[in-house]
Amino acid sequence: MRRSLLALSLIVSMGTLPAHAHAPSPGPNGGLKVDAGANHHIELVVAGTEQVSVYLFDAADQPVPAAGYSGNAILLIDGSPQRFALTPSEGNRLIGTSPAPVPQGAKGAVQVAAPDGTTAQAKF
Repeated sequence: MRRSLLALSLIVSMGTLPAHAHAPSPGPNGGLKVDAGANHHIELVVAGTEQVSVYLFDAADQPVPAAGYSGNAILLIDGSPQRFALTPSEGNRLIGTSPAPVPQGAKGAVQVAAPDGTTAQAKF
């Protein structure tokens, strides 16, 4: 009986941990924050307007200055993919203007290029 309970608890904990490790988490700016490769986390903030903000963090969740970074976003809006550029703003923020208002919970991807030429991609 003890072995059965131990085996069951191990299976349950192993099955649930990976799902939580990769799920989007709330970011400090009110958006969803996801892993973007080994060295970055990216937070996507949308508010139902054309304005989109992307915040950059390192793997330890410390803000990364956006100066020198560039990026692109491809978001699914009303069933159509919309692509637009992201440019540096203040602090750790990149901004872009979508061709259409971006609803909360929009799906898509963001790719950023660092000043050294490395890239990171986040899927939402």
